[in-house]
Amino acid sequence: MKTMMPLIAAGGLSVLSGSAFAQTAWDMPTPYPEGNFHEKNIAQFIEDVSGAVTITPHYNQTLIKHPEIKASVRDGIVPIGELLVSRLENEDAIFGADSVPFLATSYDDAKRLYDAQKPLMEEALGREGLKLLFSVPWPPQGLWTKEPAETMADLSGRTFRAYNTATEELASAAGMVPTQVEASDIPTAFSTGRVTAMMTSPATGVDSKAWDYLTYYYPMNAWLPRNMVIVNQAAFDALPEDAQKAITDAAAAAETRGWEASKAETERTTKVAADNGIKVTEPSEDLKSGFQAIGDKMAGEWQDKAGEAGTKLMDAYKQ
Repeated sequence: MKTMMPLIAAGGLSVLSGSAFAQTAWDMPTPYPEGNFHEKNIAQFIEDVSGAVTITPHYNQTLIKHPEIKASVRDGIVPIGELLVSRLENEDAIFGADSVPFLATSYDDAKRLYDAQKPLMEEALGREGLKLLFSVPWPPQGLWTKEPAETMADLSGRTFRAYNTATEELASAAGMVPTQVEASDIPTAFSTGRVTAMMTSPATGVDSKAWDYLTYYYPMNAWLPRNMVIVNQAAFDALPEDAQKAITDAAAAAETRGWEASKAETERTTKVAADNGIKVTEPSEDLKSGFQAIGDKMAGEWQDKAGEAGTKLMDAYKQ
């Protein structure tokens, strides 16, 4: 972390001085590769605010590792960052709603869930001096395997790539062995045999060139997890009002644009996977019913864990 201090100190001075002679410069860590559609959306956001704030993106965990991004923004090490919403579920269950399997399986449902979840997320982030700028879903999650999976029994004992609490619980409930693997480490994890199956989007499958080590993709439409971009509230408040407005306006545009891009990415990346040899296969009734049963159980457990806030969210979502 010491090697980052000159960078942070310089950026911090620019924010605090409010000098008319130098535009504020921010560094922004992200967990995913530059070519990913989330990062392309962020690049457009950065361009849109360039007249107010100069933001330098650091893609694919090159500046800060994914698990540390939220704390780094909170602590002022960096003023802005992107992360997977459900990475924070262990801190507050409300952040896990979008990753409950089969709770929201379409873009329309995912948007209604976000509308119910958003004010509770903003409240939780606000308690830590953070501000939500925008949140965009991944394409629907599906099952990727090396060997065919016709039944739930076929999955028993397989090692499974997990990326949050929900995927760990899902794997265990399905009789698999979960192992935490970040998106950037997927190719290595599969090629070395650490994991043999995963539930992820076709976008991540393409980013990681899944055809190099996997054979089957079953579009389960299990859930649509979201990323979010957050900013340190104090850093945001230190900006001139016109710069603040530029950021919030660009964030609103990025959210709308990102949701549409996600829909397009679902179709595009599924085709890319198939064109590269992945066998895109409709899941069997046994797989669908088996995972649905697990999802139903996890939804109930999540609501219990989330308490009053979880009940409030579910009531709003079901209206």
